[in-house]
Amino acid sequence: MKIPPTPLSYEDILLNLKEPAQVKRMAEILAKGEVGAAPGGRYRHWEHLRRLRPPDGLSSEEWWAAIKFARRQTRRAVPLEDKDRRPFAYTLADPVLELLHAIDRDTSGRITTSDPIVNPQTRERFIESSLIEEAITSSQLEGASTTREAAKQMIRSGRSPVDRSERMILNNYRAIHLIKNFKDKPLTPDVIFHIHRILVDGTLDTVAGPDYLRRPGDNIAVYHDADGTLLHPPPPAKDINRRMAAMCDFANKTQPDAFLHPILKAIILHFWLAYDHPFVDGNGRAARALFYWSALSQDLWMFEFLSISGIIRKAPAQYARSFLYTETDENDLTYFILAQLQVIRRAIAILYAYLDKKAQEIRTIEQILRSSVSINHRQLALLGHALRHPGVRYTIAGHKKTHGVTYQTGRSDLLDLASRELLDQTKTGRFFTFTAPNDLAKRLQASS
Repeated sequence: MKIPPTPLSYEDILLNLKEPAQVKRMAEILAKGEVGAAPGGRYRHWEHLRRLRPPDGLSSEEWWAAIKFARRQTRRAVPLEDKDRRPFAYTLADPVLELLHAIDRDTSGRITTSDPIVNPQTRERFIESSLIEEAITSSQLEGASTTREAAKQMIRSGRSPVDRSERMILNNYRAIHLIKNFKDKPLTPDVIFHIHRILVDGTLDTVAGPDYLRRPGDNIAVYHDADGTLLHPPPPAKDINRRMAAMCDFANKTQPDAFLHPILKAIILHFWLAYDHPFVDGNGRAARALFYWSALSQDLWMFEFLSISGIIRKAPAQYARSFLYTETDENDLTYFILAQLQVIRRAIAILYAYLDKKAQEIRTIEQILRSSVSINHRQLALLGHALRHPGVRYTIAGHKKTHGVTYQTGRSDLLDLASRELLDQTKTGRFFTFTAPNDLAKRLQASS
């Protein structure tokens, strides 16, 4: 991977204007404000912009200067500093505002009315599936190699991991569960260390210092996996404690000087820990875990259902490039923010597609059931309810009361469904209990 070129600063371009006519024209352009921060709706880095045709009468450098001038009008600094104590900042450009609006809109409507999410019988199962998915893909981003089915089977069965890859995934799963317990508590270095210890437990090949922090003299940096290019030398190890304290202060601040959208705050914290790279290993997993902590601590409950690592894993170069664009262009966090907002939007789309698929499966199965002469209308109603409420329990007395039938008829209905293995039957004392199985849809499809 090539490091993108560092563009000239706005000031340097203006200083390079030699002719009075150039200076006058540039002043007129800036005064009119006709060039926006994201021409054509794209927040481009100089690496791309230099290859495009600039507006008539402007050189590429002058066009870039006008764009940089526009970006500074809504630029907001954050407490994060680079290795040379220069601040990072982001711009509230139109693409950022549009994506934030789209995410707010998409997560305030259908997701709050979706049956698997609002239904208490399925909500926890749905969250569990999302946690497992995030644990697997976040670990795969860091080099874990195992099949999804093997990883899911390990977590759900409770068996011990058989290798480093499975250990990474199980650690990730445990850490994400732990985050939910910490979401109502202030972020402290000890909390970060605790989460990180779980993430790397039993997976390190090297001897680490206290709390697995980098030490002065450690040769730890970010390299491109394919060609070994140095992408990011982190700040000196001697500054880690100071920088982590500043990060926690930012995370815990509830009344910033200016409004900061909670999703932007979570994304900035993600970047912050990844940039500081405080640990000998597991920094990427810790950064994504911190993102989830920030989202949940700010009551963005829908993030329990989203897996961002799966999206990042499909386009790792884009993820890395957003870091590099930020670092090479005056610490402009907007590049990373936009990349992560697009990841979140994609994760929401995947969630909706999954919900639509499940809803269609239920409708298809119900249609098959309605055409079946061997299922009576009472059993059809019960199975329709069971499809949407896996784990719910039915009794003969309850079925009898619901449908106004005799005890014997209710008993026959439920025993018949149990004999077809469409309900799981148990007996407590003298009474039968019938439970809707988690895989009822598969059972119905197999029996049709």
